[in-house]
Amino acid sequence: MLNDAKVRSAKPQAKPYKLTDSHRLYLLVSPSGGKLWRWGFAYDGKQKTMALGIYPMVSLLDARAKRDEARALLDQGKDPTVVKKLRIEANIEAGRNTFERVAREWHKTYKAQWAAVHADDVLRSLERDAFPGIGALPISELTPPKILEVLRAIEDRGSIETAKRVRQRISAVFVYAIAQGMAQTDPAEKLGAVLKPLRRGRQPAITDLARLRQMIKDAEEDYARPVTRLALRFLALTAVRPNELRGARWDEFGELNGPRALWCIPAARMKGNLDRKEELGGDHLVPLTSQAVTVLRALWPLTGGCELLFPSNRHAHRPMSENAIGYLLNRAGYHGHHVPHGFRATFSTIMNEWAEREGKEHDRKIIDLMLAHVPKEKVEGAYNRAAYMPRRRELAQVWADMVSKGLPAPVVLVERPSKPIGDHSRRRLPRAVPADFRFPERSKAA
Repeated sequence: MLNDAKVRSAKPQAKPYKLTDSHRLYLLVSPSGGKLWRWGFAYDGKQKTMALGIYPMVSLLDARAKRDEARALLDQGKDPTVVKKLRIEANIEAGRNTFERVAREWHKTYKAQWAAVHADDVLRSLERDAFPGIGALPISELTPPKILEVLRAIEDRGSIETAKRVRQRISAVFVYAIAQGMAQTDPAEKLGAVLKPLRRGRQPAITDLARLRQMIKDAEEDYARPVTRLALRFLALTAVRPNELRGARWDEFGELNGPRALWCIPAARMKGNLDRKEELGGDHLVPLTSQAVTVLRALWPLTGGCELLFPSNRHAHRPMSENAIGYLLNRAGYHGHHVPHGFRATFSTIMNEWAEREGKEHDRKIIDLMLAHVPKEKVEGAYNRAAYMPRRRELAQVWADMVSKGLPAPVVLVERPSKPIGDHSRRRLPRAVPADFRFPERSKAA
């Protein structure tokens, strides 16, 4: 029987030699001084040897424990060396089965069942929010606290709904992994109960100017049709209703080459009852800032030959999808935090706060007028929708200057990819308009 003192004091000799312990465990001492634990056993009529480690990394007690474990396998009729090899291979394979690898395999399996936009959104959310934190880790070793750490990071930026959706998608990946034998449990299954609750009530809108700029920047850096990016920027600058934007026609715009550029939205396209839509002089007038006109200049090569500013990708005579801008905001990580209609609440909040600090008398009423709100004390027919136009232009420019600070020129949005990285199906974009380009003259100014 060996003891620690004997193992420690064993000196190298000219030839390898053994120091034996019980049940055929022995220490092999090499001429170079190495001390290797070995165990001899018989299996299927053959004498075999199993390596148990190197001393002192494996102590005498550890070597005996490994020997006893191997003897237990032998009693079950198993070859301990084969079991060891299979375990090593299983561990290597588990290391290869990272969360990202399994998630991409899951996505490839199921994406044919989803709409293309949804399939892109699912993968994009995992690439943005899950893979950086847990993508490189073996899926079988992930724990609830590690996944919760990923979800909390999403919540911390205010994207409560996105955190819930990412949890659902992570959980779906684990269900797939369990079915494939790559995981035993779903550590994301119960985490929904500890995530922050959704905000209820009015449509979500970011009302902090710095966060608003960051949201626009994030969305414009995501993949999308150039028309969609420009529509988002134009919506932010004008604060009109999304449906009014979608239906915008080039013949509604006038004086685009001068200082009094104007968008005249027909009363028939405005929100309201039949009386409002048929009201004489009920058109909504939107003074266009220099930034808004710059967006139109970038848009002209794309849709200037159409009736609509923002047509459908497939049918030029139809407006763009009502979900296009919303999906872009969602992909950028703002699902549940800001919607296209939210730009109106953003404009109202920020501009009214500005008016309190720096505005003039009646600015708050003018801001309501710019949003096409009708004062309760006024009847529809008696309300002058073209009133205060000089001041409306000034306030619109104040807003545009605040929103546009730090954002790239609209022409840059046209040049960015319209498909996810790796998709080479992007069509060639038309050239930008020359510096001396002038819009066709129309008479919509006021």
